[in-house]
Amino acid sequence: MDRKNKTIEHKNFYNIVDILSENDCLVINTTKVVPARLYGKKETGGKVEILFLNPMQKGPDFTVLAKPFLRVNQKVIFDDGYECTFTGTDENGNKIIRFNKPDIQPLLEKHGFMPLPPYIKRKDGLAEKYFDLDKARYQTVYAENKGAIAAPTAGLHFTQEILQKLKEKKVEIVNIVLHVGWGTFKPILSEDINKHKMLPEKYILDKENAEKINKALSNKKRIIAVGTTSVRSLETIAALTGKYNDKNELVSIESSSGETEIFIYPGYKFKIVKAMFTNLHLPGSTPLMMVSALAGREFILKAYKEAVERKYRFFSYGDSMFIK
Repeated sequence: MDRKNKTIEHKNFYNIVDILSENDCLVINTTKVVPARLYGKKETGGKVEILFLNPMQKGPDFTVLAKPFLRVNQKVIFDDGYECTFTGTDENGNKIIRFNKPDIQPLLEKHGFMPLPPYIKRKDGLAEKYFDLDKARYQTVYAENKGAIAAPTAGLHFTQEILQKLKEKKVEIVNIVLHVGWGTFKPILSEDINKHKMLPEKYILDKENAEKINKALSNKKRIIAVGTTSVRSLETIAALTGKYNDKNELVSIESSSGETEIFIYPGYKFKIVKAMFTNLHLPGSTPLMMVSALAGREFILKAYKEAVERKYRFFSYGDSMFIK
């Protein structure tokens, strides 16, 4: 999608090597998905499914989504001697559970399932059958920082070969981290978009990669974000640490880490991101609001109409678009 000329072209993803150049700075989210879905049993024998919302936090207390309903003080039993007790709910209605052991990482790594979206069906033993496949495929090739409960799906299209070719073309590649959480997928339920509240997600930009971005800014390179998570991280950091010249142009940012609740929707003025790769998003979702803010609602609707006509795939393993 060319925002300036309002034109749409259809290409294969590997054409990215021809599209990008040494005048571009590509920002990728190197978060790694944790197998954060666990299955346990109540003392009565009933099955319980638990999704950890912050799987890397230090125990013994964890915030989770759980089904079916749990009562306060109800116990859930897992493999390898692990047990937890439901202790209450937080301000967002999420369950708080307390484990009998402080470190649950061995339990997640051994018995946890990848937290695939519900539209990827894994009932009737399919989760066990595709256990190893899901661990490998629901992860970007550059994932290295554990903490996400969902993959930054725009990055799933990249291969090591494509990344190498981009490096050979002298495209600057910058690593950033945003641990994708439940908030990215939380649907917009309010009629008033201003009342929708994003849930906090952790981000990290270290000094080395901040310097790469600053060098790119000084050389007037185009900052391209891979995925809505990279956009949210960059725009948050620019808002918090950005320095501007007398023409109100962003000239530098600083290394930063923290939590972001930024919600980008039409009317938002982008501070640092000039272009982005992203998947095709669903109606009523916050990622769709973001791409509409960047490209314009009518232009996005036109592009999506063409995507549907050509039978492009939506959802996590779907097709990609480049908005420039």
